Amino acid sequence: MQPVETHNMQTIHIKTATDRYSQILAGEDFTKLQNHLPSQNVIVIIDENIFDLYPFFRNFNCIKIHASEDKKTLETVEDIISKLIELQADRSTFIVGAGGGITCDIAGFSASVYMRGLQFGFISTSLLSQADASIGGKNGVNFNGFKNMIGTFNQPEFVICDTNMLDTLPQNEFTGGLSEIVKIALIKDCKMFDFIEYHADAIVQRNKTVLQELIAKSIQHKADIIAKDEFEKGERRILNFGHTLAHAIERHSDISHGFAVSIGIMFAATISKHLDLISNNDVVRIKNLLSKLGLPVHTNIDSKMLCKAIIADKKKNDDEIHFILIQAIGKSSEKSIKINDFKNLVSIFK
Repeated sequence: MQPVETHNMQTIHIKTATDRYSQILAGEDFTKLQNHLPSQNVIVIIDENIFDLYPFFRNFNCIKIHASEDKKTLETVEDIISKLIELQADRSTFIVGAGGGITCDIAGFSASVYMRGLQFGFISTSLLSQADASIGGKNGVNFNGFKNMIGTFNQPEFVICDTNMLDTLPQNEFTGGLSEIVKIALIKDCKMFDFIEYHADAIVQRNKTVLQELIAKSIQHKADIIAKDEFEKGERRILNFGHTLAHAIERHSDISHGFAVSIGIMFAATISKHLDLISNNDVVRIKNLLSKLGLPVHTNIDSKMLCKAIIADKKKNDDEIHFILIQAIGKSSEKSIKINDFKNLVSIFK
């Protein structure tokens, strides 16, 4: 199938238990940004690559950043705050983050702490960000190599997800973003997993009709979870499926987040099988789909190094790891695993 232009927008609403509200505009044309701005006093925090690719953003005051994991730090936030002061940003200023997951994280966090909090929204430009990272109100930066160790829960006013912007996405970033879509299907929707299997070739070819449907499904599932559990006290933890090992891999390699999540998904599926929660056939289906989409399913990083990083992860509680497993394709569960037992499971996966 050939990609086609599409702007059949779907609006997905998130209203949390604390009455915080956000709307996700799946398929909206990003050049219609003005239609969604609550203020004309706007500053855009933007990935420098997006600024170069899309002249539209030259209509705004922009703070350009280099969007990489090693720049997702408090130092970058300090630089942004200095520039906000230079631009005389005040409490009437609306911040727009334009870029992928890293940019949205940095922009959301900067807006949340500047003058005790400004309103903000996102133009999400990567597949990983549209399907997952920019949705849900988590905003944070890394610290000493630990992923998102410093951050806030604060909902964006809106997130614009224009699938036409995926045309300029480098291949590795596009492929990596698919892991978050597979993750959502595995934890919430077996029919969605079937859909991905059936349309795998079209997905790889970036068919926009198929992608927009998958992005909208991913957003809706995540929105439903966040509406019930904004601050990750319960059900929201299932969104960490595949991420415990992924964050450890990222700490000890230059593997991208999306690729690391794919390996983490395979690890979680393998452990689910080891604990007799799913069948070997399910594991094979998951492995085959990830591979067909161009995603990795194993790592050569030393298991002791991975375990050390996992123990320092936010998901650890005393001598246990909160770990998300699947009981079937489309159904997840949480299990607390002792640190020593977890070390053995990492060795099994290796």
